[in-house]
Amino acid sequence: MKLLLITQKVDRDDQVLGFFHRWLEMFATHVEQLTVICLEEGNHSLPQNVQVYSLGKEQGAGRMRRLYRLYRYVWKYRGQYTHVFVHMNPVYVVLCWKLWFVLRKPVFLWYTHKHVDCKLRVASWFVRSIFTASTESLRLRTRKKVVTGHGIDTDFFTVDSAVVRQAGQLLTVGRIAPAKRIDVLIDALTVLPDMTLSIAGGPITDADRAYERACKERAVAQGVVDRVRWLGPVSHGATRSLYQQAGVFVHASETGSLDKVLLEAIACGTPVVSASDVAASLPGVVHVARTPEAIRAGILGIGSSRDTAAAEEIRRVHGLPSLIERLCAIMEAHV
Repeated sequence: MKLLLITQKVDRDDQVLGFFHRWLEMFATHVEQLTVICLEEGNHSLPQNVQVYSLGKEQGAGRMRRLYRLYRYVWKYRGQYTHVFVHMNPVYVVLCWKLWFVLRKPVFLWYTHKHVDCKLRVASWFVRSIFTASTESLRLRTRKKVVTGHGIDTDFFTVDSAVVRQAGQLLTVGRIAPAKRIDVLIDALTVLPDMTLSIAGGPITDADRAYERACKERAVAQGVVDRVRWLGPVSHGATRSLYQQAGVFVHASETGSLDKVLLEAIACGTPVVSASDVAASLPGVVHVARTPEAIRAGILGIGSSRDTAAAEEIRRVHGLPSLIERLCAIMEAHV
């Protein structure tokens, strides 16, 4: 199989999408040729059978220029791919399905988000399957849904018994945005006087930046500003040591989808307290209500030892090698 993969960003150092670099490496081991079209290109080092073509956002290319490049690449390199995999952005299916139909290229979509819009509904008509991490990660009712697990690099995110955990250190990782409910975690510090909170991640949109400012003001107002560490954007690779050192990983997100940071933390053996309903069924997670008091009770009641059994379960269900192998097998069955 020769695969065309369309994704938002190829950059191993990106705080949000850096994980996808490892996906590309794994895909490259299962396909004859991998052609990648990305909206934005950054730092990467990929096998010889991988070619990356950027639409030019990192160069300041406008929308019309990017659209021209998209159609140009899809057509110019039509002989380099037999199948199409679109990652998270159904708009590319909407834009290109006619070309792929004429070229007789089967199209597949990966989508993990609670939001269902017109682009996703239209894209679902023209793809063979929509892959998603969990039942809750795709709220569109369709027979094309295929639940596959999330795809965590459990060879990288792993338990390290040599690392000493810091019992009083709470950690949360991910984009700073209103749906992540950082404010609730800051409030929880008021009833956890002996603990600190490290926040790894940064805002992306103007709304995110306004929310970050509000959270910092909240920390001052609540009298916990000295116990909140704003680490800023952290590369995907650098998060492993944060997970391994943290006393407890805390998570108050209400995105409605299965956040991969939860799985990475569990894979590192980190005790996890989460207020997300999606996390309730995950191994080793203490599920609590989204209130400071409930989070406090969960943290104080959780064990401090590494949960190797939960880590192994994450490896089995959500490990990246098995995910990529399954995706490729399903796609290759369509000719």
